[in-house]
Amino acid sequence: MVYNFGSINIDYVYRVPHLVKPGETLASESFQQVLGGKGANQSLALARAGGSVTHWGRLGRADRWALAPLEQAGVNIDAIELIEDASGHALIQVDDAAENAIILYPGANHGFTEAKLEALTESAEPSGWLLMQNECNATESVICLAAARGLSIAFNPAPLDAKVASLPLSLCNLLFLNRGEAAALAECDPKCDADALLDILAERYPDAELVLTLGADGVRYQRGDHRLSLPAHRVDAIDTTAAGDTFIGYFMAARQRGDDNERALRLASTASALCVQTAGAAPSIPVAKDVEAALVRLPELQITRP
Repeated sequence: MVYNFGSINIDYVYRVPHLVKPGETLASESFQQVLGGKGANQSLALARAGGSVTHWGRLGRADRWALAPLEQAGVNIDAIELIEDASGHALIQVDDAAENAIILYPGANHGFTEAKLEALTESAEPSGWLLMQNECNATESVICLAAARGLSIAFNPAPLDAKVASLPLSLCNLLFLNRGEAAALAECDPKCDADALLDILAERYPDAELVLTLGADGVRYQRGDHRLSLPAHRVDAIDTTAAGDTFIGYFMAARQRGDDNERALRLASTASALCVQTAGAAPSIPVAKDVEAALVRLPELQITRP
C-alpha cells in the first residue's frame, strides 16, 4: 500500500493568451473549476495506473464534491478529514505555449496536528510506502514518524521552499526532483548539466533513489552507481500542469507491482506525454489502458546507461 500524505486543492484554471504581466488586466479565454493539488493529483494518477493508495488529507466540507474523482478511480479516501474551514485552492493561468503560473492558498492542507499525524502513521502497515509532497504542513514530523514506523518514504519536494534543505532527507528512500529542485538541493545553477546534478545528489544522499525529471529533455534515474537516461516523447503540449504528478503516480504504481525501473520509467514518461495533451490537472491524468495503448502506438524510447 502507498499512503499519500498530500494536498487536496480546488483549482481555478484560466486559459489566457499569455501569462498576465504586472499592472495588466487580461480576459481569460476559458475557465474550469476542478480537483487539484499535487497530493490529490498523485493519488489519482497512482490509482488510475492500477496502484493501491490511501490518501491522507484535509478538505473543506463545502468541497466534498471534489473527492468524487478520487473515489471513482479507486483511491481510499477514508482518512480524508472534512472540516468547516476553507479548502486549499490554486489560481492557475495557462497560456498558449502551455506554460503556467500558479498562486497557491494552502487552507485546510496546513491544519494537520501532531496527534493526527501520529494516528495516521500508526494506522499504516510498516511494509508500505509513504508518498509526500511539500504542500502540507509538518513535513519534517511526517518524515520522522514514517521512518520510525518503518515505512519507505518517497518525497517530491514541490513546491520547493527554503525549508526543504534542512529536512531530514537522509531518511527518504526515493526523491522525485525536477531540474530546479535538484539544482537547489545540489546548490548549483539551474542550468547545470543533469548528470553533474546527479553526481552531487548521489554523493549527498547515497542511500536514496533519485528520479530527475527534465521536461522535454526526458528523465534520469540513479541509485548508487546505476544510472538510466530516457528521452521524452515529442508531443504537442497544451497544458503541463499535472505532468510531474502523473509521472510520479505511474512510477509508484509500477514499482508497487514489482516492475523494474526501466518499465516504470517508460510507463511514467508515456503517461506524462498523454497528460500534457489535455487541459486541466485531474482531468488530464490518463487511465492505464490509454497509457498501454500509447506505449504501442508511440515510437519506442531508447534507455541509455551513461
